[in-house]
Amino acid sequence: MTDAAPALKTLKIDFVSDVVCPWCVVGLGGLTTALDKLKDEGLAADITFQPFELNPQMAPEGENIVEHIGAKYGSTPEQSAQNREMIRARAAEVGFDMRMGPDSRIWNTFDAHRLLHWAHETAPDKQEALKRALFTAHFTDNRNLTDAGVLTQAAEAAGLDRAEAGEVLASGRYAQEVRGAEDLWRARGITSVPAVVVEGKYLISGGQPAAAFEEALRKIAAEV
Repeated sequence: MTDAAPALKTLKIDFVSDVVCPWCVVGLGGLTTALDKLKDEGLAADITFQPFELNPQMAPEGENIVEHIGAKYGSTPEQSAQNREMIRARAAEVGFDMRMGPDSRIWNTFDAHRLLHWAHETAPDKQEALKRALFTAHFTDNRNLTDAGVLTQAAEAAGLDRAEAGEVLASGRYAQEVRGAEDLWRARGITSVPAVVVEGKYLISGGQPAAAFEEALRKIAAEV
């Protein structure tokens, strides 16, 4: 007679983030690694990616990353390079190839968030794949995230219909919904990302390693 498998408990997780946020890459890697480990304990998660724009006023041509970080945080080019290397190493730990350099650019991400909203509405099982494809386009391939061709290519890579993605972008569809979601999460006190909100009330902040997510999720699961 074999032992029965533990009853499955599924946590609702809202992953509030931006696609030009390097710590969001690290945080997603840590979260999904933790969830893989917790499967044997009967714990799963339903993850929805929620919009947050780090630079909502960013012009379409974007900004050089070193100049942007210097203006926003007062970092020197040397400090910026050290920070990129540290994040690159953390991303590598979760299997992500981050290739940002001194000539990389930061982009406006509103259209990317509209596509992510569309994915959740029409094919929620592919939203995470789109999120990862957008991370790759920006951080690995250094592509322009305001370019409709880049965005629709990411949608296609995620298994979504490229032509429909193009129609979403051209029509301005989901703009109101994305603005509303951004306002909602700000109203709930989210001012930095990644913000991992579990069951609508438990907050795990920042690009945590897998062990930290594992411990937090185990505690939360015991309470809900």
